[in-house]
Amino acid sequence: MSSGNAPSKANKTIVDRPMPRGKAEVSLSSFCFLFSEIVQYCQNRVNTTQELEKMLAEIGHNVGVRMLELSSLREKAGFKREIKIVGILSYIKDTIWKVMFGKVADSLERVTDKEDEYMIHEKDPLVNTYISVPKEYGHLNCAAFVAGIVQGILDSADFPARVTAHTVPVGADTRTTILVKFTPQVMEREKRIA
Repeated sequence: MSSGNAPSKANKTIVDRPMPRGKAEVSLSSFCFLFSEIVQYCQNRVNTTQELEKMLAEIGHNVGVRMLELSSLREKAGFKREIKIVGILSYIKDTIWKVMFGKVADSLERVTDKEDEYMIHEKDPLVNTYISVPKEYGHLNCAAFVAGIVQGILDSADFPARVTAHTVPVGADTRTTILVKFTPQVMEREKRIA
């Protein structure tokens, strides 16, 4: 016998069922194919490298907004809203990066002479791995998409910032740095809660 408000087992709708966890991984070849199609779609609608990176960042922003929602719903112990800059950036570097790219980001650090700027470093971002850049887009960094994801997460978590992707030479190699510059309002709030 069931209670008056609870639906019986036979009458359960999709809303009554628990949200499935889904698969934890997406095929690398599927991701690469989809991302290359996104880049081609954007490339056909712009004229310069800057416009292409901006369009990739806008698409990434939409992904980031939804990624924060999804990850907060899937947290086992409940999502703890981060109120400090280092907390939200660590969450992005560790939790979000692992869900999206299968590993945590290489490092997170604050710019030494600027307290409102932080950097997330990634030696070989997945979004740059399988993309061949035409000569006319020689300085294209497809990690602008990842910068957009980070900005979308930060905007949704009430940490507005300007986020950009940069290719940085390190010896004979290069790495990608996601540079996060927080707004003055975020820095004022950070000082108040410190």
